[in-house]
Amino acid sequence: MSRLHSGNDELTFRLAVREDLSAIVQMLADDPLGAQRESFSDPLPDSYHAAFDTLDSDPNNELVVAVNHDAVIGVLQLTFIPSLTHRGGWRALIEGVRVASGARAGGTGGALMRWAIERARQRGCVMIQLTTDRSRGDALRFYERLGFVASHHGMKLKL
Repeated sequence: MSRLHSGNDELTFRLAVREDLSAIVQMLADDPLGAQRESFSDPLPDSYHAAFDTLDSDPNNELVVAVNHDAVIGVLQLTFIPSLTHRGGWRALIEGVRVASGARAGGTGGALMRWAIERARQRGCVMIQLTTDRSRGDALRFYERLGFVASHHGMKLKL
C-alpha cells in the first residue's frame, strides 16, 4: 500500500492477510488490558479467523499492518462509516491500535496513525474518531500530539 523510509529501516503499510493473524493477536494481547480479553494461543481460537474473514470481505473495513523487514510490528483497524450528519459526510473509526512491544517509542505508531489519517482523506472522510481506555494515559497523550481532541465522552455497554 505504501512505504515510509526511516533511517536504515523500511516501514511498509499494507492490508493484513490471514498469515498475519498470529502476530496481530499477540500484539493485541501484549498489554495489561489486552491480556484480560484476548486469547493468544497456538492454534488461535476460530473466532479470530471468523472475525478476520468478516473484516477482509467488508469494503468499509481495513485491517492494516505496519511491517518492518517482513515482521508485522503494528496494526490498526480502520472502519469507514456513512452518516447523515455532517451533511452526509463519511467518518473513519480507528480501533485496535497496537505496536509490538519491541518496536514502541520508535515512531511506528505515529507513522501508522498518519498513514490512517491520509487513508481516511483519500476515502473522502470528514473526520476520524477513536476511543482509548481512560487508564491508557500514554495513549491519550499520543493521540493528542497527533491532533486528536477529546471533544466527546465515549460510552460503552458490554453485551
